[in-house]
Amino acid sequence: MARTWARHQDLLVMPDPVLIEMFHRLAMALGIGFLAGVERGWKHRDAPDGMRAAGVRTHAVIGLMGGIAGAALPVIGQIGFAALTLVFGASFLAFKVRESQRDNDISVTGTIAGLLVFALGAYAMWGDLRVAAAVGVTLVGLLAFKNALHDWLDRVTWKELRSALLILGATFIALPLLPDRTIDPWDAINLRELWLLTIVVAGASFAGYVAVRVLGEDVGLLAGTAVGSLVSSTVVTAELGRRVKMGETHATVAGAAAAIAAAISIGRVIALLVVTGIPIVPEAALALMAGLLVFAGAALMMRHFDQERAGASPSAKLRSPLNLVSVFQFAAFLGAVIVIGRIVADGFGQAGLLPFAATAGLADVDAVTLAAGSLVRGGLEPAVGAHAVLIAVLMNTLAKGAIALATGGRRYAVHYLVAALAATIAAAAVWLLVTPLIAPMFGEQVQQEASLVAPMFG
Repeated sequence: MARTWARHQDLLVMPDPVLIEMFHRLAMALGIGFLAGVERGWKHRDAPDGMRAAGVRTHAVIGLMGGIAGAALPVIGQIGFAALTLVFGASFLAFKVRESQRDNDISVTGTIAGLLVFALGAYAMWGDLRVAAAVGVTLVGLLAFKNALHDWLDRVTWKELRSALLILGATFIALPLLPDRTIDPWDAINLRELWLLTIVVAGASFAGYVAVRVLGEDVGLLAGTAVGSLVSSTVVTAELGRRVKMGETHATVAGAAAAIAAAISIGRVIALLVVTGIPIVPEAALALMAGLLVFAGAALMMRHFDQERAGASPSAKLRSPLNLVSVFQFAAFLGAVIVIGRIVADGFGQAGLLPFAATAGLADVDAVTLAAGSLVRGGLEPAVGAHAVLIAVLMNTLAKGAIALATGGRRYAVHYLVAALAATIAAAAVWLLVTPLIAPMFGEQVQQEASLVAPMFG
């Protein structure tokens, strides 16, 4: 008797972990139903008592019922669980049919939501609680944003929907089918990479179009440019030129946006250096920061001086958000730049870092930055790596000027190149006058930090 009482005392002091987990899962099932019920009840909060259907209590009970059904699965078996689910589903459907007849409402959203709450309650007993919680919150979000979603759908045109579907198809259907390897003797032409470039062009075009629709012509263009530049400032520069040529925006506004894209590109280079090439930071960061600030200041000046004229000009009618011919032309042009740059760089060899930076930088500054960081970690002088990065940034800046001229015409290119020239002069001045004074002061400290970071990259 004493031994039995001691065992019972142990159970009281240390609850069964399985029992605790079951309570947690039942609480999740109840919580999902309660959350859905709050949204449903809030929608019908003005209805009189007796006329409100399937609110907080009902959905909470549905979620708990699903949890109990899931917990009872080992006892009642699959057939018993299926029977219990069918009984609940039939009863709930009959109730919702009667409700729809009374209210003359043919919407099935509430019915599907109730059935899904039951299913999530059952899943919460055996599945991943994070998944159950995420799906439950998503369900409530879709229910809560009904009006916003319907308003958005009313404003969407067929061209916009077609453009989004084409981008999704190109990304998730065509892209995985392409081989991720080079197919030419120079190891330069990678079909998947070039197709990904096409998707980036299309995505930049579509993102810019959506931003203009939502935020207005000028603010939307600048916002879309800032987002697109996080992926590819070169693609954004080409897309801005297309908009200028099609009459969708002013050359000055596009020039300001291109300057913002260049500033964000330089900021990305600085971030890459901090992460993968920290010994280069004292040698190059100040010059890069000077160029970034001048590009940003030039963008603000262009927008300030063009404000009145841009505001007085009639807003051009936006064309198709995804012109496939233009997209493929831009992709082919930029793809050719990348291929030629890689072939020339391959001819010089990896030992010729500066020729590599000058040629590869025409198309991809990030690749040069990562390569320079890798070589510096391997023993190359940080000053040489900084030279390579700055040369790559300079060549990429000039390449964007050529792209601006080819895609958007002389006025657009002049606006961008004036900003680029000012940024280059500022960066060169800082490089020659300030960096030699600052770099030695931080060199030893940075080398110590680099020795701690280097093992992360092998």
